Amino acid sequence: MSTSGWTFLSNYGHVLVALSTYPDARMRDIADMVGITERAVQQIVRELVDQGYVFKDKDGRRNRYHIAHHAHLRHELEAGVSLGEFVALARRPVDRARLPRPSKPIHRGGLEMAGPADSAPA
Repeated sequence: MSTSGWTFLSNYGHVLVALSTYPDARMRDIADMVGITERAVQQIVRELVDQGYVFKDKDGRRNRYHIAHHAHLRHELEAGVSLGEFVALARRPVDRARLPRPSKPIHRGGLEMAGPADSAPA
């Protein structure tokens, strides 16, 4: 988790990404990955299954989870994004060596921020 205590995704988003990456993980393992209690993960998974966003199959003594890739995010701002698109984006590896490097720092209000060379200070 970030040092400032917040992230862009909710616990529901984190659980969804974890389940899509590790479909046969135990609730305890998902809880460790997300940083919440096992009970909270169980509640989130139960709600995701009840709402049709996740499907659960019994595999021996374990459960295996499948994301409903065709379903869409719930908030109207993101309703055009399917769960399949969301988890693909969230799971996509980032090659940090290919990210553009700023050519010079930008100075704003006494703070130095990285930015492109053609950005003008505010």
